[in-house]
Amino acid sequence: MRTGIKGEAHTYVNQDNTAAAMKSGTLDVLATPAVVALIEQACQESVAGELEADETTVGIYVCIEHMAATAVGKEVRAESMLVNVDNRRLLFEALVYDGDKLIAKGTHERCVVNTERFLSKLNPNNL
Repeated sequence: MRTGIKGEAHTYVNQDNTAAAMKSGTLDVLATPAVVALIEQACQESVAGELEADETTVGIYVCIEHMAATAVGKEVRAESMLVNVDNRRLLFEALVYDGDKLIAKGTHERCVVNTERFLSKLNPNNL
């Protein structure tokens, strides 16, 4: 896998992804956990085509600054870029926009795993 791979994911702020609905706050604005999920989506989807059929990536680290609120009804876009590849560890930089306004930025790390091997390590009592 090579650095420079870019990704993008979009969502609309709705009643399901507000801070009030996700219990991360009390306001009807885009929740920080929803911002993180959108960043993860952009990163994961950007490298999916680079993986073997029996592989996937899992998120292992995220660090963001959520700098501005976004109202219900607005479209939000996350852009990601793969900036470092260290064996199976993939480091991304991400920017999140409400229109042209930067509302969040950060880094996200994912790890390439063999899907079957990864799932086999789960405790069967947790399924």
